[in-house]
Amino acid sequence: MSDKLSPGATIPDGLDAHLASFLETLAPLGYAEKTQHDKRRAIVSFIGWARDARIAVVALDGTHVAAFLARRRLYRKHRAPAALRQFLEHLRLVGVVPRRHSQVLPRELLVRNYLDHLRDHQGLCARSLEIYGPFVRAFVTARRLPKGLPALDAVSVRNYLLQHSRNRSVAFVKLLRAALRSFLRFCFLEGLTAGDLATAMPAVRRWQYAPVPPCLSGEEVDRVIAATDRSTARGRRAVAILLLLARLGLRAGEIVALELEDIRWDTGEVLVRGKGRLHDRLPLPKEVGAALAVYLRKARPPSSSRRVFLRRIAPHVALSGPTAICVVAREALRHAGLRPVGRVGAHIFRHSLATRMARRGASLPEISQVLRHRSIVTTQLYTRVETEALRGVALSWPGAEVRV
Repeated sequence: MSDKLSPGATIPDGLDAHLASFLETLAPLGYAEKTQHDKRRAIVSFIGWARDARIAVVALDGTHVAAFLARRRLYRKHRAPAALRQFLEHLRLVGVVPRRHSQVLPRELLVRNYLDHLRDHQGLCARSLEIYGPFVRAFVTARRLPKGLPALDAVSVRNYLLQHSRNRSVAFVKLLRAALRSFLRFCFLEGLTAGDLATAMPAVRRWQYAPVPPCLSGEEVDRVIAATDRSTARGRRAVAILLLLARLGLRAGEIVALELEDIRWDTGEVLVRGKGRLHDRLPLPKEVGAALAVYLRKARPPSSSRRVFLRRIAPHVALSGPTAICVVAREALRHAGLRPVGRVGAHIFRHSLATRMARRGASLPEISQVLRHRSIVTTQLYTRVETEALRGVALSWPGAEVRV
């Protein structure tokens, strides 16, 4: 069917009414009046362009948006692409423009079936699927699966892991290996491979005496929190996040998943949705509770989302993931003038809390309980804290020559 209208036909005037209904959805999402005006300006121009080009409404799609933007370069400066995509999606939702179902590639179908298997049969949470998905999708694309399944063998699997492990951290390689092992086991169970290639994955060893992760002293943590501007909505959100990281040792993903009902004001507790769908109740310190209350009353924008922390700019929805928390942590460290060595994210506050506890004489079970580790082996990392501190005061070996 041609996108062009028949002679004498025009774009229905009802499209203007759909523009009005679209604009009515912007204010509840938190868009400022100027942003609404800019979006309206771009969409009105697009409607006029489509009418002049005699394009049927039912045929409107992303290619027409791209063609319009190519001829109206000025609108790129006014965030017109996002406005037009939003308007096109609104037309699909109200049924004016039909949804065009693109053909799903076989490799994408394979990945979807794998993720469905993890969720429905293995019981993995959504966060685990978000982590495993990109690793498996990259592997499927590189090995040209499912077409390349007959040629998949132990050597090719092992070479892929070794190739993508270069200049990567141990944590990254372990995640990659876990995702590939899980996917290869799925392929075997589904009869896609003759043998279980998961057994061909080489083990990833972590050096027993790996260096202790970078951490901050108590004074530096207080300095980071004090340097955050509490007079702005952005700063109030940052302070609440930083205190959850520093005082309770929460993971970035746990802060993202925090919901309004999880803050038990009456009992002074907070429900933490941890790894593996485990829920823990932690005491809510007065300082942390006060920061959360200030954020919720004065800085959190109106939203239908039940998540505690939302995006600062419209649309005011839940944070996209743990990366957003890491960005808050890095910005706070930079404003405080701190430059820790190595790749630093939100986890540095968790490490700092555990390190301070170890230096103050806390036992491994106590640290493990606070950090909610599943295994005490994970907590043993902090037993080397005092060993490193003793290097500076260690005496020379008796009988060793003293050179001047």
